[in-house]
Amino acid sequence: MYSLPVMFVGGHRRFQYGGFWFGLIDPWPEYWSSDWYDSDDVYVDYYGDGYYLYNRRYPGDRIAISFYLN
Repeated sequence: MYSLPVMFVGGHRRFQYGGFWFGLIDPWPEYWSSDWYDSDDVYVDYYGDGYYLYNRRYPGDRIAISFYLN
């Protein structure tokens, strides 16, 4: 995610992916590396009821994210 555009809105981080803005809803697991945001290969996918952030280093994990139009 280090190469993706990032902005803070109301103290919350949003990132741009595929031309859309997303924000983290769920906290990331404590056992993820402390620099996962800068170093891990992550992607966004829609599954079932919403959008999720997946980390290729931890394939069994997913983080719920919100979708923003702006």
